[in-house]
Amino acid sequence: MDSSSLQILIAMVCYMAVVIVIGIYFAKRSNRSSEEYFLGGRSLGPWVTAMSAEASDMSGWLLMGLPGVAYWSGLSDAVWTAIGLALGTYINWLLVARRLRRYSAIAGDAITIPDFFSNRFHEKKKVIMTIAALFILIFFTVYASSCFVTCGKLFSTLFGASYQSMMVVGALFVLLYTFLGGFLAESASDFMQALVMIFALTVVLAVGTAAAGGLGAVIDNARSIPGFLTFIGIANPTVDAAGVQQVANGAPVFGEAGSYGLLTIISTMSWGFGYFGMPQVLLRFMAIRRPQELVRSRRIATIWVIISLGAAVCIGLVGRAMFPVHETLNTASGAENVFIVLSRHLLPPLLAGLVMAGILAATISSSDSYLLIAASAFSMNIYKGILKKEATDKQVMTMSRIILLLIAIIGMVIALDENSVIFTIVSFAWAGFGAVFGPIMLFSLFWKRTTQAGAIAGMLTGGVMVFFWNLVLKPLGGVFGIYELFPAFILSCLAILIVSLLTPAPSQEIQAEFQRAKTGADPA
Repeated sequence: MDSSSLQILIAMVCYMAVVIVIGIYFAKRSNRSSEEYFLGGRSLGPWVTAMSAEASDMSGWLLMGLPGVAYWSGLSDAVWTAIGLALGTYINWLLVARRLRRYSAIAGDAITIPDFFSNRFHEKKKVIMTIAALFILIFFTVYASSCFVTCGKLFSTLFGASYQSMMVVGALFVLLYTFLGGFLAESASDFMQALVMIFALTVVLAVGTAAAGGLGAVIDNARSIPGFLTFIGIANPTVDAAGVQQVANGAPVFGEAGSYGLLTIISTMSWGFGYFGMPQVLLRFMAIRRPQELVRSRRIATIWVIISLGAAVCIGLVGRAMFPVHETLNTASGAENVFIVLSRHLLPPLLAGLVMAGILAATISSSDSYLLIAASAFSMNIYKGILKKEATDKQVMTMSRIILLLIAIIGMVIALDENSVIFTIVSFAWAGFGAVFGPIMLFSLFWKRTTQAGAIAGMLTGGVMVFFWNLVLKPLGGVFGIYELFPAFILSCLAILIVSLLTPAPSQEIQAEFQRAKTGADPA
């Protein structure tokens, strides 16, 4: 290992040590009870709520996946995704946050998302709770694997070690950290990691733009590539059978620009629908100490998201200007290393280490959320809720740690392929959560006529359609080539509406509870 790599490693180890200290600091409080471990006793302030929600939401794809898409195929895919996410963030905080905080406290003081849905419909047989918990387990395992892929790519690119071994090391670190501190540790460190992420993005963008010759040079380079700098087209890198971009006379080869029509734009912007069903974000709404503070949180979160997404997209364009040809960036998967390549090339080693700790920050902040929520879904909602109702808090927390380990192992198996594209893995899991939980969350909060049968129909329809559309219909291309979240979300809404109207209205007790959540005083 050369001096530069050693300095980068030192900076990242120091950062990881700070994260571990945070976990240890909160470990004692988190282990008082399952509510403290899984929801932090509803004690988060507005800044921690906002920043931890966005850091856990964005994950490593913000610093690797999104810049990689912009580097590989230009502005359109990346920017329409970013616009959809920014709008989804704002609308979710505006519409869902306060109502969910209030309703989750009224509905049996729910501390998990499956808990809330089950309590909302006064379930006796816990059907919704079971379905919700199982979908959380499935999609968060996929999500966790995307974070492990990020760790593997980061460390293997930095230190030249094998991808698989570095992926396992990163996964074990995340697992250890999640074991220690629970929700409070996760939220406190996510606040710090959100700061590191936005610092890393803005520093690399500013330095990279200057090194590339200024904004004008970056734009001129992008304009020279067919379909690269347009909102209604997409660049098509010419690749060989192995997916490696071809080079002629020292320049990358592109084919004719592809079309990017209205349906594709709507499909790409539908990423924003996913927010209504993201457990890691929804839990922050439930955990804030006072609902009145959510207004400040919304403003903080929206500003952070707009700056971060904008910087990530622009970094991809800057990377293409600085490194039109680069052996590390010559495939769709390799292009996701553009942030790392720029950091190493432009910054002093210690600062590069701190900046690349931003990738680690994004990965840790998301994967610990995914592991913790998935473990809570099983231990609280299936183990205690169904299998062993008399389970003590200690038994629930022991089970949660067993499930943490199993999910991490499965996630590592999924992440073994070093050619995995982070953006693709994240998009599938995002669609799953958006289609399964997004529609039923909105209907549960805003339509008192929603029935238990409607909720079940909507969740199953959304979950099944994500798999069916992605695996069966999408490969057909044409109109079926749209992002699976969009059709699955719409069909889930229709299923909830139709089945609810065809089944008996909810009991007066459920409707009265709905009315209290809608108009009653905010709980403390």
